[in-house]
Amino acid sequence: MNALARKPFAALLLLVGSAFAFASTPSVTGTWEGSAAVRGQKVPIRLQISGPSTALKAALLNGPEQAAASSVTFTDNKLTVAFNYYARTLEATLADDTLTGTFGLTSTSPKAAPRVPVVLHRVTTDATATTVGPDIHGDWEIAVSSSKGESAWQLRIAPTKQSGLIHAVIQRIDGDTGSLYGSWDGHHYTVSHFTAAGPALYSITPQSDGTLLVSNLLASEAQKAQARDLVARHPADARKQNLAAPTDSTQQTTIKDPAAPFSFSFPDLSGKLVSNTDPQFRNKVVIVAIGGSWCPNCHDEAPFLESLYKKFHGKGLEIVALSFEEEDQLKDPTRLRAFIERYGLTYTVLVAGTPDELNEKITQADHLNCWPTSFFLGRDGRVREIHAGFAGPANPEAHQQLEHEVTDLVEKLLAEQPSTQKASN
Repeated sequence: MNALARKPFAALLLLVGSAFAFASTPSVTGTWEGSAAVRGQKVPIRLQISGPSTALKAALLNGPEQAAASSVTFTDNKLTVAFNYYARTLEATLADDTLTGTFGLTSTSPKAAPRVPVVLHRVTTDATATTVGPDIHGDWEIAVSSSKGESAWQLRIAPTKQSGLIHAVIQRIDGDTGSLYGSWDGHHYTVSHFTAAGPALYSITPQSDGTLLVSNLLASEAQKAQARDLVARHPADARKQNLAAPTDSTQQTTIKDPAAPFSFSFPDLSGKLVSNTDPQFRNKVVIVAIGGSWCPNCHDEAPFLESLYKKFHGKGLEIVALSFEEEDQLKDPTRLRAFIERYGLTYTVLVAGTPDELNEKITQADHLNCWPTSFFLGRDGRVREIHAGFAGPANPEAHQQLEHEVTDLVEKLLAEQPSTQKASN
């Protein structure tokens, strides 16, 4: 074969080889199911990956809900799915249609929780039908003695469109658990989620006396005494037994001196100091929201605060988020920036300190121990109401009621005119 003939032949071999290599590269797109090993338990996890190899997208699935990834890379059979708004990643290696890896914080801090092992398999068949268990849907109250001073949590259970599958949510004073989905195994319901915020796993067992036995299966050794074998009753039955109802979110935290203006002075992300005495807050209604980008209920609250800000800012509403972040995030608040970007926040966000500095930095409140907690200030700068926790979309009835109550409160405060003395300052 002469030199001229060899060139086209070599080019053909190169083309065929490239095509073979491309064809042999495994695809990572599709739906994956498996479990994460957490404290001796297996928590179901479901991941969906889509899009071309150059622009992959992914989301953790929880029933009909999705937690979208910030970015996805897949190179040399190694998958990295990043959830920047929680500073967490799912990292796995693909082999024989199985993804094996870990999920957890990207933080290198020695205080960071260890990453949890994850194993996922590609879904090739439709989900099998679930067994229909006892009907336990409705409102319940779980008797507790919590570290935050509560005597009861709310438990709401509802059927779903899929036969045999239930939706549950536990509402505590500092917020809800997020949506928990699960089914009957012949002895109890096991409900769970695995979201960008992490895992949750509970068992709910009907009792012969009409109560439910509720257990947090992921409770730590220190939490087990308070989180295992909790009894849930219908509210009417709890009242008959003289058991306390769940704490009203407006009664959890109080202000020490209602006559004193609420003060704050912390830097924003650019380092500029922002204080309650700045002109932008003068004669304005102000919501001061205490939270942190690590806090799932703060993630639920942020879109609602942004909607209030857009609706009422032109009428005199200001919102200030005081964000308490871990030490490594204070040095470089990448998660807080991703949090702001994810929800398109345009109200003021300040960096207040670390979570354990909450009461040191916010000294005007008593019994301030919930994430989030929001202070509602009138035009005179004084606290008019305090809301502890947040009922998120996972608890639709409570969420809608909270939105309605807060909107009414903001409108009422905006309708009040500032005093002549304050207005002239």
